[in-house]
Amino acid sequence: MYDEEIRKLVLDLGEPKFRANQIIKWVRGGIDSFDDMTNIPLTLRNKLKENCYIANVKIERKLVSEIDGTVKYLFSLFDGEYIESVLMKYEHGYTVCVSTQVGCRMGCRFCASGLFGLTRNLTASEILSQIITAGKDNNIRVSNVVMMGMGEPLDNFENSERFLKLVSDPNGLGIGLRHISLSTSGVVSGIKELAKLNLPITLSISLHAPSDEIRNTIMPVNKKWNIEELVNACKEYQKVTTRRISFEYALIDGVNDTPECAEMLADRLKGIMYHINLIPANPVKENDFRKPSIKNITRFKDMLEKLGVNATIRRTLGADINASCGQLRKKEGFRNENI
Repeated sequence: MYDEEIRKLVLDLGEPKFRANQIIKWVRGGIDSFDDMTNIPLTLRNKLKENCYIANVKIERKLVSEIDGTVKYLFSLFDGEYIESVLMKYEHGYTVCVSTQVGCRMGCRFCASGLFGLTRNLTASEILSQIITAGKDNNIRVSNVVMMGMGEPLDNFENSERFLKLVSDPNGLGIGLRHISLSTSGVVSGIKELAKLNLPITLSISLHAPSDEIRNTIMPVNKKWNIEELVNACKEYQKVTTRRISFEYALIDGVNDTPECAEMLADRLKGIMYHINLIPANPVKENDFRKPSIKNITRFKDMLEKLGVNATIRRTLGADINASCGQLRKKEGFRNENI
């Protein structure tokens, strides 16, 4: 809840307004129960139990990479569902990759997150709790966030917007919006709504193909909004925000890693200030996609650079713990049987 919402709730419950600040402090600290609010009267704690719930995530399992210290979490939610988050350490600080939905409806063929479809949206508090819990578990301050875990943030627009306000609240975690990236598979309607907010976040587009012919086969969202519509939405977004856009491109052996694909990609993105993040595809046993050889990955990057494209190959973190989201939840079988 926003601070003003908590203040209104306290007054609606017939309590003195100073109680609101006490409650806000407890909530921002990531408590697990209203009973932990030791300076709050029992009568008020009982009222809070009757009218509210604490949407904290709980650590069900965690894996720690022996290679780079990346931590992958399987979190349980209050209703028995499960999501994943990843904590990564960089030179500039700690980054948490958060999930925004339980599962995903986008159905991208190379992604494990959507194998069982969408169960439900996460609330803003559940998204926020992933950061708080990872920070407390490692006794560190998280300085960067990527909304790139399970789910499509723009398919959960209201809660994603609410999360961005909560996470950047100076009275809360105070993580600046310039340190937050939001990744979308190409929900054009959501991109247009996001542009209206004019937030200084980094917009990342999961493009993964230079043509509709290829993208239609790996990303069903392209059948609703094709690449031309997506690129035009990005141009409109950039006119409003003046922010550089990041395009994510998962390289799949024999599918989208040819020199012809590199040429089409550079041509498609003309007129946009952008950067391309090349990602060697993660194997998912439910399909036969494989990542290209190092030689082909480097060749693709070099070709883009010759065409004047700013491209980098994403550093792989947590390779020994399947750090890409969806893998652990799927492997452990933690899913609703009704999916």
